[in-house]
Amino acid sequence: MTDEMTLSDISFNEEGYMTNPDEWSRDVARELARANDIELTDKHFEVLEFLRKATMDGEKLSIRRIGKSGIVDIKGFYALFPGAPLKLASKLAGIPKPASYV
Repeated sequence: MTDEMTLSDISFNEEGYMTNPDEWSRDVARELARANDIELTDKHFEVLEFLRKATMDGEKLSIRRIGKSGIVDIKGFYALFPGAPLKLASKLAGIPKPASYV
């Protein structure tokens, strides 16, 4: 995030997902993660960037798909993004809500 851009400058929908994925940056992800008491590591960013690329490629995201990504297994995914990992990781990655969550 540049000095001119803050989270208040970014558009979010009513569920907390960014409405413009182009506004995403690692700094934005760090700020969003801090609000969720998560300190992002390189492994977190590997997952977030995988999610962004998969979404841009039109792939359907699922926890199982992430477990098969070769980046992290399902247990590791839950450890990185506690609670509802796909929802949280999607928010931090600046991508829309996964279709598997209604």
